Amino acid sequence: MEFYANEGKKSEVEVNGKKYMRHSIKTHFVKQGEDYVEVFRKYVSPLYQEGDIVSTSEKIIALCQNRVIKREELKIGFWAKFLSKFASHPDTGYGVGETIKMQYAIHEVGLPRVLWASIASGVTKLFGKKGVFYEIVGTEVSGLDGFYDKVWDEYGDIGIKIPENPNGVCNELKEKLGMSCIIVDANDLGQELLGASDDLRKQIPEDELIKFVRDNPSGQGKELTPIILIRPLENFERNGDTLAPGVQA
Repeated sequence: MEFYANEGKKSEVEVNGKKYMRHSIKTHFVKQGEDYVEVFRKYVSPLYQEGDIVSTSEKIIALCQNRVIKREELKIGFWAKFLSKFASHPDTGYGVGETIKMQYAIHEVGLPRVLWASIASGVTKLFGKKGVFYEIVGTEVSGLDGFYDKVWDEYGDIGIKIPENPNGVCNELKEKLGMSCIIVDANDLGQELLGASDDLRKQIPEDELIKFVRDNPSGQGKELTPIILIRPLENFERNGDTLAPGVQA
């Protein structure tokens, strides 16, 4: 098998003293309402071997689960416009610095909680601590993706929530397809483990699992590689697997 890595990403990763090789699996553009089991059956099953780990983007799971909110469902009000002015505005388009995402935060957890989070965040930033806003409003808000068309036009008018029951999804893939699986919310700014199959949780501490994708091997643009196959180096060498031309180890 020929292992492929996205441009600027390395194939090899070391976790807890053990080396692994990673293959970025290219898929079609997964759309809302598709069956994620069938997506994995089509693209991963022909490649997967015992001992492998599969990492998947939370986005394709959430889309398959119809975990989507449309722009037209969120009527932007005064507080969203006002509070978003004081939030950070990264070029990536993430976060409540976008007015529509601040409105989603208010929609999801209520104005009082968002006000408290905004005040607490403003105070703690004076002491160099960041991320307090999202600690208070929670993962449903921090994990919202979409409402951003700089990469995909299809995401301009929809927000993509975090998957429902991500641990259950991973266990379902293990039960139906025999795959050990993790679900991650990852971008070039940071990574978060959302779910893992029970077999992996028993073998590897949760804080170690995220290290398999600590450099966001799926990429940040139009790579169409939301699924990463992770294989222990000894299995890679035993199988006679190779790296695609130009891929860094």
